[in-house]
Amino acid sequence: MQRIVPHLWFDTQAEEAAKFYASVFPNSAVESVVTLHNTPGGDSVAVSFNVNGYRFQAISAGPLFTINPSISFMVNFDPSKLEDAEKNLRYAWANLSGGGEVLMPLDSYPFSPLYGWTQDRYGVSWQLMMSAPEGGDRPFITPALMFVGDLTGKAEEATDFYLSVFEGAERGVISRYEAGQGPDVAGTVNYTDFTLEGQWFAAMDSALEHQFSFNEAVSLLVNCDSQDEIDRYWQRLSAVPEAEQCGWLKDKYGVSWQITSSAMDEMLVHGTPEQVDRVTQAFLPMKKLDVKTLEDAYHGR
Repeated sequence: MQRIVPHLWFDTQAEEAAKFYASVFPNSAVESVVTLHNTPGGDSVAVSFNVNGYRFQAISAGPLFTINPSISFMVNFDPSKLEDAEKNLRYAWANLSGGGEVLMPLDSYPFSPLYGWTQDRYGVSWQLMMSAPEGGDRPFITPALMFVGDLTGKAEEATDFYLSVFEGAERGVISRYEAGQGPDVAGTVNYTDFTLEGQWFAAMDSALEHQFSFNEAVSLLVNCDSQDEIDRYWQRLSAVPEAEQCGWLKDKYGVSWQITSSAMDEMLVHGTPEQVDRVTQAFLPMKKLDVKTLEDAYHGR
């Protein structure tokens, strides 16, 4: 099971965007669509979808947050794993860049024979890359965190922290900026990747001028199997008390996490409309989730 799931916040377009991504990438599909009634923003639509087997969640919950490139998604088109890898990459690029904004043009770079970075029409950022099989085994999707502004130079510290919090954690490669690569400071992180719960993530510093930073629009949802797991991750990660709501928290680097219950996900996807409504009304006033209270609500106790 994928323990950590990227979660995308949209105003009204979650289902539309999920269907779009399922049409853009190979072997992808929308898995579930659930309406949550009477939330603070009115009725919200929660969507689960996968991109070549990698699971995402999304929600339409109003215009509170806007997606930006501080967390992007690296897409690894590996010819040894994916038939017609280059054709699939070019198809995805044409669709994702159409109506969006190209951040780095699709071209050959020292690190990849074919790479491009684009922000799509919904604001989600994708780094599409042709990889060499001899470069090491990496998954199709890797979420990538970019530390900018006041957080520039914190990528190594932050990733060390995440490695200390999660199980199945290990650093992969790390590349540093060299002297003369200003405005970035020599020794800060040009690129690193690492695993949490056995899943790959990436991070980098960037001292360029950026008009964005981490926010709730892209969060990382951690599926927990017990109250003890929820309690442990909550205690280690939460650093901004005023950001705690409905299982959401913000860590000391500004990254938003959702520490949630695998059981609650099953309740919302497979419950009757009445059960879904009871669970929704139970979790809305919570900060840290209480699994027993959610189970009682689901069963009408």
